[in-house]
Amino acid sequence: MGPPLIEFRNVSKEFNEKRILKDINLRILQGDLFGIIGTSGAGKTSLLRCLIGFYKINAGQILFEGKNISGNLRQIREIFGFASQDNCFYENLTVEENLHYFGRMYGLKKELIKERSEELVTLVELQKSKKALSKNLSGGMQRRLDLACSLMHSPKILILDEPTAGLDPILRKHMWKLIKKIHESGTTIIVSTHLLSEIEHVCTNISIISEGEVLVVDSPDKLKDLYSKNEEIHLESFPGNYKKIREKLKKQKAGIASIAEREHKLIIYTSRAEPVLGELLKIIDESKEKLLELSVSKPSLDEVFEVLTGAKEKKTSEADYASLKNYVADAKKEGIAEDKIKETLMLQGHQESEVEKVLKETK
Repeated sequence: MGPPLIEFRNVSKEFNEKRILKDINLRILQGDLFGIIGTSGAGKTSLLRCLIGFYKINAGQILFEGKNISGNLRQIREIFGFASQDNCFYENLTVEENLHYFGRMYGLKKELIKERSEELVTLVELQKSKKALSKNLSGGMQRRLDLACSLMHSPKILILDEPTAGLDPILRKHMWKLIKKIHESGTTIIVSTHLLSEIEHVCTNISIISEGEVLVVDSPDKLKDLYSKNEEIHLESFPGNYKKIREKLKKQKAGIASIAEREHKLIIYTSRAEPVLGELLKIIDESKEKLLELSVSKPSLDEVFEVLTGAKEKKTSEADYASLKNYVADAKKEGIAEDKIKETLMLQGHQESEVEKVLKETK
């Protein structure tokens, strides 16, 4: 892993004596598609506005290629392209006129403005609308124009604040496809969102933020491995008497954390997928159900997010305690150090005394 392209060092921001960002430490690498996720009010937008110099930080440093850029607005404008939740183009200008305006604002030469404009309308698929007034574009097309304006000066880093906010599912999918296309062209991208289901299949690394603090930074897959005890078993059968299947599964007590029904499927959360699958197949056969689909997958980022932002302490049932012991035993077999296991479980909300007890019991 090389040196970071962008680094936050103990960055804090206050408004009216209230700290909205608390000692933020982040490292973003060249070529990252870096996601910042959190609920509304978590501090995502404030963090991005500090990065582009819109807010002056109260403490710490923001480094670009190892040099402090905090407050250096001229350098910031050259480095970053920024697309906010609210469109920043001029509604009474055409698509083409907006791009030319932003090109002049960034000090580009006339020939380069024309060249970049043609490249960008093609990239964001607005060729047929480049003569149209921006206010007459659809919501999805306006969002794409905003992206094009932010890319006019070929920034090293593109920052997107909730880029799919207000778009329907089809347009959101199209927007993420465009973001991936821009990333694959070599642009480092930082994107904030609260839509975890969208970001986990796109980002190289993510940071989860809650109440102005960074809780964790890693790749989506590693976070799911570290912070979720369970795997998901997805079952679809016919005629689908899931109530009967659930009742039989509960009697087995085979390390099942919970069972839910969603979209005509039975979802089983377990830390021990293999024995549960064996029991499940036996139950399906006994129940005369026709198996349509059966799969095992890692949990979603939603589960990781709930674990990290949930209550720090919780009581544990006997079933959960047994599941916890199995988790610790498996982690030790994989060679994970006890202090790392302890750190992970406490972040999941388990009490320290409970974790230490389990660690002693699973030597």
